[in-house]
Amino acid sequence: MTNVQHLELLVEERSMKAFLDVLLPRLLPDRTFLVHAFEGKQDLLKNLLPRLQTYEKWLPSDCRLFVMIDQNGGDCRKLKAQLEEAAQESRLVTRTRGVGFSWQVVNRIVIQELEAWYFGDWEAVCTAYPRLNPGLSRQARYRDPDSIQGTWEAFEQILRRSGYFKNGLRKIEAAQAVATHFDPARNRSPSFKIFLEAVYEAVAQPLPDGAAIPCLG
Repeated sequence: MTNVQHLELLVEERSMKAFLDVLLPRLLPDRTFLVHAFEGKQDLLKNLLPRLQTYEKWLPSDCRLFVMIDQNGGDCRKLKAQLEEAAQESRLVTRTRGVGFSWQVVNRIVIQELEAWYFGDWEAVCTAYPRLNPGLSRQARYRDPDSIQGTWEAFEQILRRSGYFKNGLRKIEAAQAVATHFDPARNRSPSFKIFLEAVYEAVAQPLPDGAAIPCLG
């Protein structure tokens, strides 16, 4: 079994990079990683194939690659199929197609978008922004983080009502603040848990207590 020491992550925007740059060292203090942010979903998709072809020539056995894209109301199956096709054309083995630890790249759909992960750990958000209502996550609209429509807009509206970001949500600042207090074991977002599962599988470490979910491709 290869001892994976490094992760490369391709994400569609800088706020996700800011979030992962804070969170990943907390999850994997003895591993290295590099997050590459694109200028939105279309930029990532347009450049994905040539980027993967470059990785195919370079990717060492002790490195795993993550491709992450927001759902944003799109069809998850079509998005996943598009990512899988690009990897296959680049001759990279995906987690969906690979066996055990033989995979090189994993494709993950963030549902709906990064802010859904924040709603999944509302305690972390309230620690970062103490004037927020800690009981909000128990309200019907917010119980299932991945089903919230217009996630970042809803997040921004809630913060503005409590006196934060009155001139508009500063996404990178919020990402860093929330990630500082993020607890993966208590997160209720299935999308986040699926991502987390792949991260820990990549480095052959067990999931944190409370974070286990059924295995997905």
